[in-house]
Amino acid sequence: MDTLIDDIGSFPLPEGIKREKFSEAYKQARTAAQNRQDLTQDPAVNENFSRVVLNSFRRKIATGLDVVNYPQIYDGMAQVGEVLHGAMEKGSFVVDKDKAVLPEVVLIEQQAKALCEELGKKIQLRVSIFGPLELYFKEVGATSYPDVLEGFAETVRRFAQNSVLNTKYVETKVVSIDEPSFGISGVLASQDLLCETLDKAFDFKGATRQIHLHSASRLQDLLCLKNLDVLSFEYAASPLNIESVSKSALEGADKHIRVGVARTDIDTIWAELQDKGEEKPSKEVIADSVDVIRKRFLIAKEKYGDRMTFTGPDCGLGGWPSQEAAALLLSRTVEAVKTA
Repeated sequence: MDTLIDDIGSFPLPEGIKREKFSEAYKQARTAAQNRQDLTQDPAVNENFSRVVLNSFRRKIATGLDVVNYPQIYDGMAQVGEVLHGAMEKGSFVVDKDKAVLPEVVLIEQQAKALCEELGKKIQLRVSIFGPLELYFKEVGATSYPDVLEGFAETVRRFAQNSVLNTKYVETKVVSIDEPSFGISGVLASQDLLCETLDKAFDFKGATRQIHLHSASRLQDLLCLKNLDVLSFEYAASPLNIESVSKSALEGADKHIRVGVARTDIDTIWAELQDKGEEKPSKEVIADSVDVIRKRFLIAKEKYGDRMTFTGPDCGLGGWPSQEAAALLLSRTVEAVKTA
């Protein structure tokens, strides 16, 4: 089985676009998406949100990724968190179904026919959403309250289910719930409660269900999830993560793996280059080389074989200095895997 190449999601703003303008337009686009309105109709929303997202999405598709995450340019925690705040102000921890939408996904759905005809192929979409444990840790804290966790999980499930598209022009191939703090810090809860919470969030159908982790230290604890298909961890910047789970453990739990094979930890990369005298490193120097990425991929593929169904960069690229640099890393990752 071929290993599909995807990306985790976050992406830099294009040059010349102000963060404040994009954020303002994003909130307007979210309201329009909740009301199922055309997201290209309002001139300000179209200029500062829709065109930005669509052009960024085109840039990502052009790198050759098999499955392309929508460009997560807006703060990922705020995507769900801001809508959740509205529900919490009304005394609920569950967002109404019609409010649980990502405007980027709605926009891609609305523009899928034109994009498909322009690109000459059906769009294979990946959707990333921050998970209930991460949201709970930020909004409530470490002490676990089962009913609140259940509400957060149901909210994430609704966002996920509403993001599953299946039309002639676009298919949501993957929905990833991101839990970057899991295994590092986070909610103090029993194993049973953690599993119940995540299984609730993953209780949807129609797409491959991934969980993305930064640390693999507690990856074994997630093998019991009945609604999870693929576990994802960083390997390029954290090589020891690959020792946390074996192929036989995955087979025993009937799970697959996604291994990150290109570094995205830009602050550390930047510091390392400056230590070497690179005061203003170019994008060619910042991005891992094809050879380095290929070597990592082959090590991971040898270990996991057909259980490694996805690969790509470690994490998102939102902090990278430009879209050009981010796209170069994606292109090199595609080349490395396709020529391995």
